[in-house]
Amino acid sequence: MRRSQDAEFEAFVRRHRAQLVGTARLLTAGDAHLAEDLVQTTLVKVYLAWGRASQQPAAYARRTLVNCLTDHRRRPFFRREQGADSLPEAPVEDPAMVDPELVAALAELPPRQRAAVVLRHVHDLSVDEVADALSCSTGTVKSQTARGLDKLRALLTPTQLTGDSR
Repeated sequence: MRRSQDAEFEAFVRRHRAQLVGTARLLTAGDAHLAEDLVQTTLVKVYLAWGRASQQPAAYARRTLVNCLTDHRRRPFFRREQGADSLPEAPVEDPAMVDPELVAALAELPPRQRAAVVLRHVHDLSVDEVADALSCSTGTVKSQTARGLDKLRALLTPTQLTGDSR
């Protein structure tokens, strides 16, 4: 019995881990290291709850990922952390990274708006699915998404929005 559940979970991880990391990177405004940590924590929690999660594992994992991010931001060390003006070393370019201008614009959004926009428009989830993932009402999802898109429109130039490079 346990081996079949482990095989199911392993197949789920192989199929969805990259997407979870991508979502986490967008939710963390491009922080690749935090995204990896959040996905790892998410996968541990999904594994421990596989009996419940196996019905809709992708939705369960997305909700768990958002909850892990919320938990991380509530920790005391998060509030005490001090940012530096410059990095101690040059970052390594990641070819799989999403457009840096988009990530920078997403970083300007509050976490709740960022999560609503990413889940709604990057992952093309319905309003109900996003509401379930964020543990809020559909009206909240709609308002957070609308506000987030308005702010993104103000931050990005028209050529960035259309992808037109003329």
